[in-house]
Amino acid sequence: MELDDKLYFELTELCEEGDNFIEEGDINEAIDKYKKALELIPNPKYEWEASTWVYGALGDAYYLNDQYEEAIVCLAEVLKCPDGLENPFIILRIGQCYFEIENYDKAEEYLLQAYMLEGEEIFEDEEEKYMDLIRNKI
Repeated sequence: MELDDKLYFELTELCEEGDNFIEEGDINEAIDKYKKALELIPNPKYEWEASTWVYGALGDAYYLNDQYEEAIVCLAEVLKCPDGLENPFIILRIGQCYFEIENYDKAEEYLLQAYMLEGEEIFEDEEEKYMDLIRNKI
């Protein structure tokens, strides 16, 4: 489902502000902006396309802030949203979060899924340790 134009504009403004804070290295401010954007989305949130990218941005910000468990919670919500299950970046991030909390079985599962969806390219800008985990499986 799509949001009305006014609400969509408010959401994109908040997310753009969050993105700017990410670029400036102020992850906590970005998280705050993404949370405010998420609050604007009507319930049930998983029905709205905007939830896919807002939850994704929030989860990514938590990942960048080394808040891996919070990231997993947000990124798992993306999987319930429109086109979430087919998003290789989200699946990659979930795998990376599991890796960082040393749940290597779950990390391998998600990293392999990301690889199957996007190939080795999805790992290009990522640390080698993630690809190393699944290298013997591909």
